[in-house]
Amino acid sequence: MRPARALVDLQAFRDNYRLARELSGARALAVIKADAYGHGAVRCATALAEEADGFAVACIEEALELRAAGIQAPILLLEGFFEAAELALIVEHRLWCVAHALWQVEAIEQASLDAPLTVWLKLDSGMHRVGLHPADYAQAYQRLLASGKVAKVVLMSHFSSADELDNPRSQEQVTQFLSASEGLAAEVSLRNSPALLGWPKVPGDWVRPGIMLYGASPFEHPQPQADRLQPVMTLSSRIISVRELPAGEPVGYGQTFVTDRSMRIGVVAMGYADGYPRHAPTGTPVRVAGRRSRLLGRVSMDMLCIDLTDVPEASLGSEVELWGRHVLATEVAAAAETIPYELFCNLKRVPRVYQD
Repeated sequence: MRPARALVDLQAFRDNYRLARELSGARALAVIKADAYGHGAVRCATALAEEADGFAVACIEEALELRAAGIQAPILLLEGFFEAAELALIVEHRLWCVAHALWQVEAIEQASLDAPLTVWLKLDSGMHRVGLHPADYAQAYQRLLASGKVAKVVLMSHFSSADELDNPRSQEQVTQFLSASEGLAAEVSLRNSPALLGWPKVPGDWVRPGIMLYGASPFEHPQPQADRLQPVMTLSSRIISVRELPAGEPVGYGQTFVTDRSMRIGVVAMGYADGYPRHAPTGTPVRVAGRRSRLLGRVSMDMLCIDLTDVPEASLGSEVELWGRHVLATEVAAAAETIPYELFCNLKRVPRVYQD
Protein backbone atom coordinates (compact mmCIF):
# COMPACT_ATOMS: atom_id res chain seq x y z
CA MET A 1 0.00 0.00 0.00
CA ARG A 2 1.03 3.61 -0.51
CA PRO A 3 3.02 4.57 2.61
CA ALA A 4 1.48 8.00 3.28
CA ARG A 5 -0.43 8.15 6.56
CA ALA A 6 -1.52 10.47 9.36
CA LEU A 7 -0.85 9.12 12.84
CA VAL A 8 -3.24 10.66 15.42
CA ASP A 9 -2.13 10.50 19.05
CA LEU A 10 -5.33 10.48 21.11
CA GLN A 11 -3.48 10.69 24.44
CA ALA A 12 -1.85 13.93 23.29
CA PHE A 13 -5.32 15.17 22.32
CA ARG A 14 -6.59 14.43 25.84
CA ASP A 15 -3.55 16.05 27.43
CA ASN A 16 -4.10 19.24 25.41
CA TYR A 17 -7.73 19.34 26.54
CA ARG A 18 -6.64 18.94 30.15
CA LEU A 19 -4.21 21.82 29.69
CA ALA A 20 -7.08 23.99 28.42
CA ARG A 21 -9.07 23.32 31.57
CA GLU A 22 -6.02 23.80 33.79
CA LEU A 23 -5.16 27.18 32.29
CA SER A 24 -8.71 28.47 32.16
CA GLY A 25 -10.13 27.21 35.43
CA ALA A 26 -13.40 26.99 33.51
CA ARG A 27 -15.51 24.42 31.74
CA ALA A 28 -14.30 23.68 28.23
CA LEU A 29 -16.15 22.83 25.04
CA ALA A 30 -13.78 20.86 22.82
CA VAL A 31 -14.15 22.32 19.32
CA ILE A 32 -14.22 19.40 16.88
CA LYS A 33 -15.86 21.03 13.87
CA ALA A 34 -14.57 20.24 10.36
CA ASP A 35 -14.05 16.59 11.32
CA ALA A 36 -11.96 17.67 14.31
CA TYR A 37 -9.79 19.86 12.10
CA GLY A 38 -9.03 16.84 9.93
CA HIS A 39 -8.22 14.53 12.85
CA GLY A 40 -11.51 12.59 12.87
CA ALA A 41 -14.39 13.97 14.93
CA VAL A 42 -15.86 10.67 16.11
CA ARG A 43 -12.55 9.23 17.30
CA CYS A 44 -11.53 12.48 18.97
CA ALA A 45 -14.89 12.88 20.71
CA THR A 46 -14.82 9.26 21.85
CA ALA A 47 -11.35 9.81 23.31
CA LEU A 48 -12.74 12.65 25.45
CA ALA A 49 -16.19 11.20 26.10
CA GLU A 50 -15.50 10.45 29.77
CA GLU A 51 -14.16 13.88 30.68
CA ALA A 52 -15.22 16.58 28.24
CA ASP A 53 -17.66 19.22 29.48
CA GLY A 54 -19.05 19.24 25.96
CA PHE A 55 -18.20 19.61 22.30
CA ALA A 56 -18.67 22.30 19.67
CA VAL A 57 -19.29 21.77 15.96
CA ALA A 58 -20.23 24.03 13.09
CA CYS A 59 -23.60 22.59 12.10
CA ILE A 60 -26.25 20.02 12.82
CA GLU A 61 -24.84 17.46 10.35
CA GLU A 62 -21.66 17.29 12.39
CA ALA A 63 -23.61 17.01 15.64
CA LEU A 64 -25.81 14.19 14.39
CA GLU A 65 -22.73 12.20 13.34
CA LEU A 66 -21.50 12.38 16.93
CA ARG A 67 -24.87 11.42 18.40
CA ALA A 68 -25.06 8.44 16.01
CA ALA A 69 -21.64 7.36 17.30
CA GLY A 70 -22.95 7.35 20.86
CA ILE A 71 -21.60 10.69 22.12
CA GLN A 72 -23.96 11.83 24.90
CA ALA A 73 -22.21 15.00 26.13
CA PRO A 74 -23.60 18.46 25.28
CA ILE A 75 -22.90 19.55 21.70
CA LEU A 76 -23.04 23.21 20.71
CA LEU A 77 -23.89 24.28 17.15
CA LEU A 78 -21.53 27.21 16.64
CA GLU A 79 -23.40 28.56 13.63
CA GLY A 80 -26.76 27.87 15.21
CA PHE A 81 -29.52 26.74 12.88
CA PHE A 82 -29.92 27.76 9.26
CA GLU A 83 -33.70 27.39 9.13
CA ALA A 84 -36.38 27.07 11.77
CA ALA A 85 -37.15 23.47 10.79
CA GLU A 86 -33.91 22.38 12.43
CA LEU A 87 -35.21 23.31 15.88
CA ALA A 88 -37.15 20.05 16.19
CA LEU A 89 -33.96 18.07 15.57
CA ILE A 90 -32.05 20.26 18.01
CA VAL A 91 -34.57 19.40 20.73
CA GLU A 92 -34.77 15.74 19.76
CA HIS A 93 -31.01 15.26 19.98
CA ARG A 94 -30.49 17.50 23.01
CA LEU A 95 -28.22 19.95 21.21
CA TRP A 96 -27.25 23.44 22.30
CA CYS A 97 -27.38 26.17 19.69
CA VAL A 98 -25.93 29.60 19.08
CA ALA A 99 -28.28 32.44 18.20
CA HIS A 100 -26.35 35.15 16.37
CA ALA A 101 -29.16 36.97 14.52
CA LEU A 102 -32.57 38.43 15.35
CA TRP A 103 -34.30 36.11 12.89
CA GLN A 104 -33.08 33.15 14.96
CA VAL A 105 -34.47 34.74 18.13
CA GLU A 106 -37.79 35.22 16.36
CA ALA A 107 -37.79 31.62 15.10
CA ILE A 108 -37.30 30.35 18.64
CA GLU A 109 -40.15 32.55 19.91
CA GLN A 110 -42.50 31.19 17.26
CA ALA A 111 -41.46 27.53 17.46
CA SER A 112 -43.52 24.76 18.98
CA LEU A 113 -40.99 22.73 20.95
CA ASP A 114 -41.21 19.57 23.04
CA ALA A 115 -38.53 20.79 25.45
CA PRO A 116 -36.80 24.11 26.15
CA LEU A 117 -33.51 25.02 24.49
CA THR A 118 -30.07 25.97 25.75
CA VAL A 119 -29.08 29.00 23.69
CA TRP A 120 -25.67 30.63 23.44
CA LEU A 121 -26.42 34.24 22.52
CA LYS A 122 -23.65 35.67 20.39
CA LEU A 123 -22.64 39.33 20.42
CA ASP A 124 -20.79 41.03 17.60
CA SER A 125 -18.22 42.73 19.82
CA GLY A 126 -16.12 43.93 16.92
CA MET A 127 -15.22 41.05 14.61
CA HIS A 128 -18.18 41.92 12.35
CA ARG A 129 -18.74 38.44 11.03
CA VAL A 130 -21.83 37.16 12.84
CA GLY A 131 -23.42 38.21 16.11
CA LEU A 132 -26.09 40.55 17.41
CA HIS A 133 -25.52 44.29 17.37
CA PRO A 134 -24.71 45.58 20.88
CA ALA A 135 -27.87 47.72 20.83
CA ASP A 136 -30.01 44.57 20.33
CA TYR A 137 -28.20 42.25 22.71
CA ALA A 138 -29.92 42.81 26.06
CA GLN A 139 -33.36 42.88 24.46
CA ALA A 140 -32.68 39.61 22.63
CA TYR A 141 -31.63 38.04 25.93
CA GLN A 142 -34.85 39.17 27.59
CA ARG A 143 -36.94 37.97 24.65
CA LEU A 144 -35.42 34.49 24.85
CA LEU A 145 -36.10 34.20 28.56
CA ALA A 146 -39.64 35.53 28.15
CA SER A 147 -40.43 33.15 25.29
CA GLY A 148 -40.85 30.12 27.51
CA LYS A 149 -38.85 28.18 24.90
CA VAL A 150 -35.42 28.58 26.52
CA ALA A 151 -34.16 26.95 29.72
CA LYS A 152 -30.77 28.63 29.77
CA VAL A 153 -28.85 31.39 27.98
CA VAL A 154 -25.07 31.61 27.81
CA LEU A 155 -23.57 34.91 26.68
CA MET A 156 -20.77 34.67 24.14
CA SER A 157 -18.63 36.52 21.64
CA HIS A 158 -15.56 35.77 19.50
CA PHE A 159 -12.20 37.51 19.24
CA SER A 160 -10.79 38.62 15.91
CA SER A 161 -7.16 39.16 16.91
CA ALA A 162 -6.43 37.24 20.10
CA ASP A 163 -3.45 35.59 18.38
CA GLU A 164 -1.80 39.02 18.31
CA LEU A 165 -0.81 39.51 21.93
CA ASP A 166 0.12 43.17 21.50
CA ASN A 167 -3.05 44.09 19.63
CA PRO A 168 -5.45 46.23 21.73
CA ARG A 169 -8.45 44.95 19.74
CA SER A 170 -9.10 42.06 22.12
CA GLN A 171 -9.38 44.31 25.15
CA GLU A 172 -11.65 46.62 23.14
CA GLN A 173 -13.90 43.64 22.39
CA VAL A 174 -13.98 42.66 26.07
CA THR A 175 -15.02 46.20 26.95
CA GLN A 176 -17.75 46.13 24.31
CA PHE A 177 -19.01 42.77 25.57
CA LEU A 178 -19.10 43.90 29.21
CA SER A 179 -21.03 47.01 28.22
CA ALA A 180 -23.59 45.16 26.10
CA SER A 181 -24.12 42.43 28.70
CA GLU A 182 -24.22 44.63 31.78
CA GLY A 183 -26.91 43.48 34.18
CA LEU A 184 -27.56 40.18 32.36
CA ALA A 185 -27.41 37.25 34.76
CA ALA A 186 -25.90 34.43 32.74
CA GLU A 187 -22.77 32.38 32.20
CA VAL A 188 -20.18 33.79 29.80
CA SER A 189 -17.97 32.31 27.07
CA LEU A 190 -15.40 34.48 25.30
CA ARG A 191 -12.10 32.66 25.00
CA ASN A 192 -11.01 30.56 22.05
CA SER A 193 -7.54 28.95 21.91
CA PRO A 194 -5.40 32.10 21.55
CA ALA A 195 -7.43 33.96 24.16
CA LEU A 196 -7.26 30.99 26.52
CA LEU A 197 -3.48 30.70 26.15
CA GLY A 198 -2.56 34.36 25.95
CA TRP A 199 -5.27 36.42 27.67
CA PRO A 200 -5.72 34.91 31.16
CA LYS A 201 -7.56 37.92 32.59
CA VAL A 202 -10.49 37.67 30.19
CA PRO A 203 -13.50 36.57 32.28
CA GLY A 204 -15.64 33.55 31.52
CA ASP A 205 -17.37 30.41 32.74
CA TRP A 206 -16.76 28.46 29.52
CA VAL A 207 -13.81 28.33 27.11
CA ARG A 208 -13.78 26.99 23.56
CA PRO A 209 -10.38 25.42 22.80
CA GLY A 210 -9.94 24.53 19.14
CA ILE A 211 -6.54 24.55 17.45
CA MET A 212 -4.72 24.05 20.75
CA LEU A 213 -6.41 20.66 21.20
CA TYR A 214 -4.51 19.46 18.14
CA GLY A 215 -1.18 20.64 19.50
CA ALA A 216 -0.58 23.62 17.21
CA SER A 217 0.11 27.08 18.54
CA PRO A 218 -2.12 29.92 17.32
CA PHE A 219 0.79 32.34 17.71
CA GLU A 220 3.54 33.23 15.26
CA HIS A 221 6.17 33.35 18.00
CA PRO A 222 6.99 31.15 21.01
CA GLN A 223 4.58 31.58 23.91
CA PRO A 224 5.06 29.86 27.29
CA GLN A 225 1.67 28.19 27.52
CA ALA A 226 1.46 27.27 23.85
CA ASP A 227 4.89 25.67 24.13
CA ARG A 228 3.32 23.10 26.49
CA LEU A 229 1.06 21.74 23.75
CA GLN A 230 1.69 18.28 22.31
CA PRO A 231 1.34 17.76 18.53
CA VAL A 232 -1.46 15.28 17.88
CA MET A 233 -1.00 14.50 14.18
CA THR A 234 2.15 13.19 12.53
CA LEU A 235 1.89 13.26 8.73
CA SER A 236 4.45 10.91 7.25
CA SER A 237 5.36 8.89 4.19
CA ARG A 238 8.42 7.16 2.74
CA ILE A 239 11.04 7.67 0.05
CA ILE A 240 10.04 5.82 -3.10
CA SER A 241 12.91 6.89 -5.35
CA VAL A 242 16.44 8.29 -4.99
CA ARG A 243 18.26 10.37 -7.63
CA GLU A 244 21.92 11.44 -7.87
CA LEU A 245 22.09 14.70 -9.82
CA PRO A 246 25.00 16.89 -10.87
CA ALA A 247 25.00 20.66 -10.52
CA GLY A 248 22.71 22.54 -12.91
CA GLU A 249 19.83 20.03 -13.04
CA PRO A 250 16.19 21.07 -12.44
CA VAL A 251 14.01 19.22 -9.95
CA GLY A 252 10.24 18.89 -10.39
CA TYR A 253 7.72 20.89 -12.41
CA GLY A 254 8.58 24.31 -13.74
CA GLN A 255 12.32 24.17 -12.98
CA THR A 256 11.76 26.24 -9.82
CA PHE A 257 14.75 24.55 -8.18
CA VAL A 258 18.06 23.84 -9.92
CA THR A 259 20.86 21.98 -8.19
CA ASP A 260 23.80 24.22 -7.32
CA ARG A 261 26.11 21.25 -6.63
CA SER A 262 26.03 17.49 -6.90
CA MET A 263 22.97 16.50 -4.92
CA ARG A 264 21.08 13.47 -3.76
CA ILE A 265 17.32 13.81 -4.16
CA GLY A 266 14.60 11.74 -2.50
CA VAL A 267 11.10 11.39 -3.96
CA VAL A 268 8.38 11.05 -1.30
CA ALA A 269 4.89 9.59 -1.76
CA MET A 270 3.05 12.75 -0.68
CA GLY A 271 1.49 15.56 -2.68
CA TYR A 272 -1.19 18.18 -2.85
CA ALA A 273 -3.84 15.52 -3.50
CA ASP A 274 -3.09 14.38 0.05
CA GLY A 275 -3.49 17.90 1.37
CA TYR A 276 0.17 18.89 1.56
CA PRO A 277 0.26 22.53 0.42
CA ARG A 278 1.25 22.89 -3.23
CA HIS A 279 2.62 26.36 -2.59
CA ALA A 280 5.11 25.16 0.06
CA PRO A 281 8.44 26.49 -1.26
CA THR A 282 11.92 25.04 -1.48
CA GLY A 283 13.33 25.03 2.03
CA THR A 284 10.13 23.98 3.82
CA PRO A 285 11.35 21.68 6.61
CA VAL A 286 10.93 17.91 6.63
CA ARG A 287 12.55 15.17 8.72
CA VAL A 288 14.03 12.06 7.13
CA ALA A 289 15.90 9.17 8.71
CA GLY A 290 15.81 11.07 12.01
CA ARG A 291 17.38 14.26 10.65
CA ARG A 292 15.91 17.55 9.47
CA SER A 293 16.12 18.38 5.80
CA ARG A 294 14.14 20.43 3.27
CA LEU A 295 11.65 20.33 0.44
CA LEU A 296 12.99 20.94 -3.08
CA GLY A 297 11.03 22.34 -6.04
CA ARG A 298 7.30 22.25 -6.59
CA VAL A 299 4.96 19.87 -4.83
CA SER A 300 3.25 17.54 -7.32
CA MET A 301 -0.17 15.92 -7.01
CA ASP A 302 1.17 12.66 -5.58
CA MET A 303 4.88 13.26 -4.94
CA LEU A 304 7.35 15.79 -3.65
CA CYS A 305 11.14 15.94 -3.59
CA ILE A 306 13.45 16.43 -0.63
CA ASP A 307 17.16 17.00 -0.15
CA LEU A 308 19.13 13.91 0.92
CA THR A 309 22.56 15.32 0.17
CA ASP A 310 23.55 15.71 3.81
CA VAL A 311 21.53 12.77 5.10
CA PRO A 312 23.56 9.73 4.04
CA GLU A 313 21.47 7.48 6.28
CA ALA A 314 18.40 8.11 4.11
CA SER A 315 17.63 5.63 1.36
CA LEU A 316 14.76 3.95 -0.45
CA GLY A 317 12.01 3.30 2.10
CA SER A 318 13.23 5.77 4.71
CA GLU A 319 10.42 7.40 6.70
CA VAL A 320 9.78 11.10 6.15
CA GLU A 321 7.92 13.31 8.65
CA LEU A 322 6.10 16.12 6.85
CA TRP A 323 4.79 17.55 10.11
CA GLY A 324 4.41 16.23 13.63
CA ARG A 325 6.52 16.19 16.79
CA HIS A 326 9.84 17.07 15.14
CA VAL A 327 8.66 19.30 12.30
CA LEU A 328 5.86 21.40 13.75
CA ALA A 329 2.81 22.12 11.62
CA THR A 330 3.30 25.79 12.51
CA GLU A 331 6.72 25.67 10.79
CA VAL A 332 5.30 24.17 7.62
CA ALA A 333 2.40 26.60 7.66
CA ALA A 334 4.72 29.59 8.05
CA ALA A 335 6.87 28.42 5.14
CA ALA A 336 3.75 27.96 2.98
CA GLU A 337 2.31 31.32 4.10
CA THR A 338 -0.77 29.75 5.63
CA ILE A 339 -1.89 28.57 9.08
CA PRO A 340 -1.88 25.12 10.71
CA TYR A 341 -5.70 25.14 10.77
CA GLU A 342 -5.69 24.96 6.97
CA LEU A 343 -3.04 22.24 6.82
CA PHE A 344 -5.06 19.97 9.09
CA CYS A 345 -8.45 20.69 7.51
CA ASN A 346 -7.14 20.12 3.96
CA LEU A 347 -5.87 16.63 4.72
CA LYS A 348 -7.46 14.03 2.44
CA ARG A 349 -6.82 10.63 0.88
CA VAL A 350 -4.24 9.86 3.55
CA PRO A 351 -5.48 7.12 5.92
CA ARG A 352 -5.66 8.10 9.58
CA VAL A 353 -4.10 5.69 12.03
CA TYR A 354 -5.01 6.16 15.70
CA GLN A 355 -2.66 5.65 18.62
CA ASP A 356 -4.02 5.59 22.14
